[in-house]
Amino acid sequence: MNGQRPPNGSERERDLFTAVYEGDEDAVVRLLRLGVSPEAVDEDGQTALYVAAVSDAPGIVRLLLSAGAAPDRLSVGSDLPLCGAACGGHTEVVRALLASGAVPDAVEAFGFTALAWALRCGHASVSEALLAAGADPNRPGPTGEPPLVTAARRGSPACVRSLLAHGAGSRVEALTEARRWTRLDIATELRASLARAHGFGGEYVTRRWPDSVSVELVRDGTTVAETDQGTGHAEIVEVLEGVLGLG
Repeated sequence: MNGQRPPNGSERERDLFTAVYEGDEDAVVRLLRLGVSPEAVDEDGQTALYVAAVSDAPGIVRLLLSAGAAPDRLSVGSDLPLCGAACGGHTEVVRALLASGAVPDAVEAFGFTALAWALRCGHASVSEALLAAGADPNRPGPTGEPPLVTAARRGSPACVRSLLAHGAGSRVEALTEARRWTRLDIATELRASLARAHGFGGEYVTRRWPDSVSVELVRDGTTVAETDQGTGHAEIVEVLEGVLGLG
């Protein structure tokens, strides 16, 4: 004995979260073998699995699931690991959770499902993984909006095609939404949405890529908020017109 007390459970749980944040799979394995629960929560009520999911750490996610972490346990009483991974576009994590029994259409706080998050954020590969696992392509989002309309607004042709391949309806409504966005300046709309959410005042920084636009709201040199959107609305119009026989 070296005179030092062995770490207690809470200290080892803190070590587990440190390992998760640092992506240290070896440390996670060691701590789980020492008896740290894979269902451990931190002082804020976050589960280790949720932190690993939103951190895009598929290896650690698999370790925690193999050790007994419940894939659909809510973190902080409101957040699902599957939804957190879907929101971040972490496809491999989403697949690991689904393979371990996560329910594709499980609902977290405010009525969000993983598919609703994936479509809202334009993550096509995540959307396809969820749909392939049985997510309902017609389940309304938290505002009652059909998934295909959400994908059309987002400007993601890949998400639209994936939904159509899995039988999504509301095609006329989605076409109307896509057509509407072809007449709008996306950067202007994004700036307006940031102003509504965070108040007026500050500098807007716009960045454009071949398939998307992002806008940051900056105040006193600090980014207050950021939003982005796809620019594939014209392509979506063509896809939906073809499906509806209107081309």
